[in-house]
Amino acid sequence: MASAPGEPVDQHASRGPGALTHTLVLVRHGQSAWNLENRFTGWWDVGLTDEGQAEACAAGAALASAGIEPDVVHTSLLRRAIQTANTTLDVMGRGWLPVRRHWRLNERHYGALTGLNKSEMATRHGADQVHLWRRSYDVPPPPMPAGHEFDVAGDPRYAGLAAGDVPRTECLADVVKRLLPYWYDGIAPDLQSGHTVLVAAHGNSLRALVKHLDGIGDAEIAELNIPTGVPLVYELGADLKVTTVCSVEDRYLR
Repeated sequence: MASAPGEPVDQHASRGPGALTHTLVLVRHGQSAWNLENRFTGWWDVGLTDEGQAEACAAGAALASAGIEPDVVHTSLLRRAIQTANTTLDVMGRGWLPVRRHWRLNERHYGALTGLNKSEMATRHGADQVHLWRRSYDVPPPPMPAGHEFDVAGDPRYAGLAAGDVPRTECLADVVKRLLPYWYDGIAPDLQSGHTVLVAAHGNSLRALVKHLDGIGDAEIAELNIPTGVPLVYELGADLKVTTVCSVEDRYLR
């Protein structure tokens, strides 16, 4: 049986290929510089604020208090997720853990909105239109034009990707499509090997994973917001399906 949020977890019950449960922890990165400035960030690489670092510290303390000790860590290629993972692990005394990084865990690409202030865009385009771009499941923002100041197509961390893998814009449906191969090929094998897995990523890449894990509908996932720096704990069975059906809110470790 999965432990209730806030209660210590018996990790011995979740280890080994034949274990009853596998523990997966999701953490959205702490507040970033552009979160603070209310700007669309997407694939642009910005670091954490002091508040964001404090949130990552709190995530590590919460996991330590609950007795949850990750064995393997997965992050995106973006600094705010990497810093969050590093800080979380340092608080737990587990900064030595192996870390796997992958572009498929990156935040949703906000296209031509990248770098713009969300409130200013609502004034310019209307609150309904901006809400549609931000929260609809299958409506992407306008694509980023070539030569845009925040275009990452030439960034060396993406040099090995196939043509078209670096998006010009994305909706959440696109994020689900690009993330799921990494779930099956990267994260799931670690869980099935008996590891307790920590994934430090982003609001939309984690929403995509939560949608898959909890079977949330397209309309319902549009209303889900994952807070920064609060661990989200899943206990999964041998088939990597959730062992307890409950609201996402009930999975947070606070």
